[in-house]
Amino acid sequence: MTVGQAKWGLALALLAGAAVAGDGAGERAVAAVDPFIGTGGEGHTYPGATVPHGMIQLSPDTQIKSRKEGYGWAAGYRHDDRTIVGFSHTHFSGTGHSDLGDVLVMPIANEVKYERGDVDRPGSGYTSRFRHEDEKAEPGYYAVTLDDYGVRAELTASARVGMHRYAFPQGQPAHVLVDLRTSMYDYPGKVLWSRLRLRADGTVTGYRQTRGWAPGRQLYFAMRFSRPLAGHAFHDTEADVAYRGFPPPAEKDPAARAQIEGRQLVGSFDFGDGGREPLLVKVSISPVSEDNAIANLDAEAPGWDFDGMRATARTQWAQALAAVDVDAPAPLRTSFYTALYHSMLGPTLFMDSDGRYRGPDNAVHQAKGWTHYSTFSLWDTYRALHPLMTLLQPPQRSSDMVNSLLAARRESPYGILPVWSFHGLETWCMIGYHGVPVIADAYMKGIGGFDADEALEAMVASADYGPYDGIAQYRELGWVPIDEEGEAASKTLEYAYDDWSIARMAAAMGREDVAAEFAMRAGNWKNAFDPATGFMRARKRDGGFREPFDPDASGYGSDYTEGNAWQYSWYVPQDVAGLAAAHGGADKLLQRLDDVFDAKVDPAVFEHMEDITGLIGWYAHGNEPSHHVAYLYAYAGQPWRTQARLKRIMDTQYAPRPDGLAGNDDLGQMSAWYVFTALGFYPVTPGSNEYVIGRPFLPRATLNLPNGERFTIVADGLDDAHPYIGGATLNGKPLERAFLRHEEIMAGGELRFTMQAEPSREWGTDPRMRPYSQSTH
Repeated sequence: MTVGQAKWGLALALLAGAAVAGDGAGERAVAAVDPFIGTGGEGHTYPGATVPHGMIQLSPDTQIKSRKEGYGWAAGYRHDDRTIVGFSHTHFSGTGHSDLGDVLVMPIANEVKYERGDVDRPGSGYTSRFRHEDEKAEPGYYAVTLDDYGVRAELTASARVGMHRYAFPQGQPAHVLVDLRTSMYDYPGKVLWSRLRLRADGTVTGYRQTRGWAPGRQLYFAMRFSRPLAGHAFHDTEADVAYRGFPPPAEKDPAARAQIEGRQLVGSFDFGDGGREPLLVKVSISPVSEDNAIANLDAEAPGWDFDGMRATARTQWAQALAAVDVDAPAPLRTSFYTALYHSMLGPTLFMDSDGRYRGPDNAVHQAKGWTHYSTFSLWDTYRALHPLMTLLQPPQRSSDMVNSLLAARRESPYGILPVWSFHGLETWCMIGYHGVPVIADAYMKGIGGFDADEALEAMVASADYGPYDGIAQYRELGWVPIDEEGEAASKTLEYAYDDWSIARMAAAMGREDVAAEFAMRAGNWKNAFDPATGFMRARKRDGGFREPFDPDASGYGSDYTEGNAWQYSWYVPQDVAGLAAAHGGADKLLQRLDDVFDAKVDPAVFEHMEDITGLIGWYAHGNEPSHHVAYLYAYAGQPWRTQARLKRIMDTQYAPRPDGLAGNDDLGQMSAWYVFTALGFYPVTPGSNEYVIGRPFLPRATLNLPNGERFTIVADGLDDAHPYIGGATLNGKPLERAFLRHEEIMAGGELRFTMQAEPSREWGTDPRMRPYSQSTH
């Protein structure tokens, strides 16, 4: 156990003692979670077994005709499918891109086939049909019956180990197939090299190196079986080579080999009559080596107690989910706790039990005193997921995340913070340098455990890295020129917010020189604003806006990233008051916001953009640039309008069913938005230490805070007929402003709302008490 793990264990124990032992909040929360929510539609979540932020995500993969259709199968599983390919050990939750799916395992009764087969021809390969009636999923556990084999498969997990339990039919030979060829989004040449090795003690080890979303990714594994092997076979289907043997390999048989290497490897392991007793399989992974994978296996699963591992995973989830105790009707509890569950799946642990991990330089490094994480979908998660972590999880978690970002910068050949990284490697996906606000938000909230001077240096280095996405031109001109760089309007706006967060942290550290420079850069959003049209637009190097201009237009290479002018023109979270002034006052901004929500839009306008979903007018809740927009009414003095918009969003974009997420969950961002909004407030501007009040959707919720305090939110009279806030009190005193401060929540106490049928045009409207804006703060 590393120092970081020890600190996290202590913090988790304190949280568990405060919230679980006393009132059973965690166990009630676990029982409310439905991991199938988001596995249909566009949610892209998986239903399998994992622990909070675990390195193992052991989940079923379902079959489609071509993995080249990978977008819809980014998590490996779609609820509409009826065949399972097998169970792999790594998955993304809610991404818009496909990868992972490492170490696919499939139990087979009777004849072994080595190809997946045709989805339209059952029995043509090793894939099996299944029925949803036979599935069960809960935090830390998944089970299904494979109809073509009569095998009941159960899965559970620890942080680095996945355990399988297979009940085979009696009288039929039992086999386990391991396929290193397959993963999400297959294409020729994705597997650069791989190895399967049977060791003398019956342990199977191996690795693969792939060129996918993150090129050159290496992952190692170790596997053990609870029953002795009766035989094995290794195949390289590319080279048409096969090795068969009985372990230990027969020395006199040249075809009996204990190891095979190549690019298209599959192996099978034989166990005789399958019906004697359930077969257990445990698999660990490592970013470092096969020996480290064995060490992880020994450290976390020395025995064969499947039920014990399942119970431990459930306890870990109970401790984590007990951060909020909700009193609400069953469907609402299910939606809330599933969202909270999804918000705790990523970023994921990426470090062996000895503290070693692989960095962006592809070298092995050692974490000393902290826990290393990866899978940073920062363009999505800086908005709500990381702020939620600072509020509900022990501070060590956020500290470890920051230390992981800083380590990635030290080890990066480019010397900057991650943009979108997983398994230690950079993908360069999306825009912005959004590791910056994650660090600034944590620092401003008093979360320590990292070197603030190093952090500020890393933030500035990322903001000044000229070769990346037009930053050199942005620094020179004050905007990203569209004639030299695509999506220039979005980049200008997002860089300006990131710059503001640097200014905030620098000022708090007493670094006034840095603060002054980046506070000025934070105003660069004004260079994208076109007063003639009222939209944010892309400028050319000569200062003119690109023509012709169509605010409805979107697409890769356009002025905007995954959106259009209607969606991006409100992205000035650091200075909403300045945005209103640019429009000619609050009333003008309010009218423009109404134009967004009330527009009649043909959804076909976004058929070419997979990520733009969940339309309400031009508002697209299925994608992140819209997530703060409903809250902007509160900045303009009409919080009741925020309340009305939020009601429609919550009613139409979330539901407790498989297709209950309007868009990709994006490593928990969609779910974190739901958690905040259901509680009644949202971090529009991470780094400001303020949360804008929307309206509560839960009759009562208690935050069991990591510092031992409790903050309770009560909504008196809340129902569909009373959706508006009539008044509010904080610790018994009237609260007239439409925002909360972070320190007020962390101090504990009670926030009480009085709900009413009609909008209140008095509460929260005082212009002297508006949420933070740079130009008026």
